[in-house]
Amino acid sequence: MAAAEACVGQVVLPGDVLLLPAHPDEDGERLRLGGGAAPRGRLLCGPGLRRCAAGLLVTKCGLLRHRQTGGGAAAGGAYWVDSQQKRYVPVKGDHVIGVVTAKAGDVFKLDVGGSEQASLSYLAFEGATKRNRPNVQVGDLIYGQFLVANKDMEPEMVCIDSSGRSNGMGIIGQDGFLIKVSLGLIRKLLAPKSEIIQELSQLYPFELVLGMNGRIWVKAKTVQQTLIIVNILEACEYMTAEQRKQALAKFSGN
Repeated sequence: MAAAEACVGQVVLPGDVLLLPAHPDEDGERLRLGGGAAPRGRLLCGPGLRRCAAGLLVTKCGLLRHRQTGGGAAAGGAYWVDSQQKRYVPVKGDHVIGVVTAKAGDVFKLDVGGSEQASLSYLAFEGATKRNRPNVQVGDLIYGQFLVANKDMEPEMVCIDSSGRSNGMGIIGQDGFLIKVSLGLIRKLLAPKSEIIQELSQLYPFELVLGMNGRIWVKAKTVQQTLIIVNILEACEYMTAEQRKQALAKFSGN
């Protein structure tokens, strides 16, 4: 056992137990599972960690990370394990890119890269009714979010938010290029003010759809520009910031 604060930035292995700092909460509750804003004095348990009697139980191999939620040490924060994982496990609320593999009555089956296919109702689109059905064909790319995702039930996706709006979700255009990268690179690209996205936007104008399941859809003005951006994105995982800038400098003159 080791203190969680002392292990931040270090490699942790499955089975390790991390001790949490003591908090003077009257109810004794020190940890809340899930996302969202953390109440003052509480800690959030992120991916790769599980609550146990002694503190936090590590379930993935990687680097332990910690982020303050504001207000100093008394405001708690979030702990998670930053790991290089390629296999995707569906999580409720995740936005993913799925490929339509079959139509089964009123439900579409989508390949999302998980252990089983996800289901998507034809009514889970903005403005969809029994008469006005979306034109979804086998092989189409769908960008949506998980409404149901747990180990005991089939994953269920929707293309609308809580207010019934598509909010950018739905069928992705026919043109473009779909690639598969690691989940760690996806988290880097989705980070606020991502340096990779900012540098690429100065190279060519392009459209980009990022799925938490490790899939990226790219579309630029020409096929050549699209392939250049795709190759840079795939290489970003193994390049340093300086190497990435040198590679972008070669294409900026073209």
